[in-house]
Amino acid sequence: MPPYSPFKINPNFLRPPFKASVMSTQVAVAAGVAGLGIYAFYLRQNASGSATGTALATNMDASDLKPGKLPLSGFGFHSLRLHSTELINHNTKKLRFELLDPSQPSGMGLTSALLTISFPKGRWLPVIRPYTPTNDLNEPGFVELMVKLYPGGKQSTHLHSLQPGDTLTVAPIPELKWTPNKHPHVAMIAGGAGITPMYQLVRGILTNSTDKTRITLVWGVNTDEDIFLRDQLAELEQNYPGRLKTVYVVAQPAAQSPHQKGFVTKQVLEQAGLSGVAEKSNGTKVLLCGPPAMEKALKGTKGWVGGGKKGVLQELGYTQDQIYNF
Repeated sequence: MPPYSPFKINPNFLRPPFKASVMSTQVAVAAGVAGLGIYAFYLRQNASGSATGTALATNMDASDLKPGKLPLSGFGFHSLRLHSTELINHNTKKLRFELLDPSQPSGMGLTSALLTISFPKGRWLPVIRPYTPTNDLNEPGFVELMVKLYPGGKQSTHLHSLQPGDTLTVAPIPELKWTPNKHPHVAMIAGGAGITPMYQLVRGILTNSTDKTRITLVWGVNTDEDIFLRDQLAELEQNYPGRLKTVYVVAQPAAQSPHQKGFVTKQVLEQAGLSGVAEKSNGTKVLLCGPPAMEKALKGTKGWVGGGKKGVLQELGYTQDQIYNF
């Protein structure tokens, strides 16, 4: 086997099998160049690739980092080798990938995600989906993704099929720029696998000794088994008393489930202490990530000349500038 390099791009990524019936080479190249240009512009507007800048983003001391660029900081495509997989529940796998330098962290900042790129079954056009790492961003040598398998999902099916030793092309993308203590309270509302960016930020806030932000997390799932980060969140709640409050809402709870049945509704949010009228004056920030139907119900819809429909958050008194949608 040739020596492994995480920065070596899979040749299939650059030159997939040609299928004239699908798309002409000229169109494919134009689409690829446009996509790369947009991606580069986005990263250069939002990311810093220096080791010191990353240390601040991931709560590390800059003296612990080697000088230069960290593996997944800044602009670039990378090929990561899969180290191991673990089935977390009936439809979610944890994929653990190796970094080039086992002594260095990834270099990703809080709320950053990885854009995963693949060509399942020899497709001419790539399948591209973002996933948020769930391991400690300060951990050297590895990055972990928790991937939920969706029926017919091209990327989730491909990722679930990967075996240790296989590689995956990724590109880091930043999301919300988190500033410690900018908001005294943050309300996180997640649905299903939308918990991953929330969990990354929850841990980042709580493990940062200078960040005193309080957190209320409301997580809606289909079944009790879908609460795949329950133990990790319970540990954080115990270790940081008064800082984190978790509320689970289960659509189809088990017979002896301790969690309330239903969906994330106005009543559920009010019971969780998230009445927008009171929270607006307290500078609360609302973070939202979940299935499209859930996000639509919470954020509302836009229409022509005021013809949109109010969402639950607006009914509670929250304004658009208080809400961030991952």
